[in-house]
Amino acid sequence: MIRVEDLLRAYRHGFFPMAESREGEVSWCQPYRRAVVPIDSWRPARSLLRTLREERFSVRIDTDFEGVIRSCAMPRAYGEETWISEEIIEVFVRLHRLGIAHSVESWQDGELSGGLYGLAMGGAFFGESMFSRRPDASKVAFAHLVGQLRHRGYRLLDAQIMNPHLQLLGAEEVDHEAYMLQLEDALSKKIHFI
Repeated sequence: MIRVEDLLRAYRHGFFPMAESREGEVSWCQPYRRAVVPIDSWRPARSLLRTLREERFSVRIDTDFEGVIRSCAMPRAYGEETWISEEIIEVFVRLHRLGIAHSVESWQDGELSGGLYGLAMGGAFFGESMFSRRPDASKVAFAHLVGQLRHRGYRLLDAQIMNPHLQLLGAEEVDHEAYMLQLEDALSKKIHFI
């Protein structure tokens, strides 16, 4: 079982956990190139702006953390195995109870339709995963996350490993040394997520 203190120490040193499968062993990752989202300069795409203006979703924070993380752990439509194991779910649920892990959720017609979860430490937010059951639900949650981080004065939104979806959302890649400098600066801040 992953201990909370070990997980927090890992994040402070630029590592994060990933499992081979739902029941697989957890490994600690520290990629040479890191995906980060520039909080201050981030702007939503025009199509997302339209969706945000339509207010199709109500956005909530931390009302169903376990529902979000378990939805993120479900296999994707393209058949890829999850990297979020039961062990990771358990430690993040403990972190949520401690007020360190948070979820941003898009709700429609009384149902959890999409969202994301991550870890907040100092002025850094480590985005872990997102899911969507309806078009744009996760993107709306992401836009609200960036707004929350900007409002609170966060310095770093770590998206971990670049992929096409993150690139579309505006993530940029930085090398390990630049990331560690951003991380050190962000962790020196004392900011509360909510």
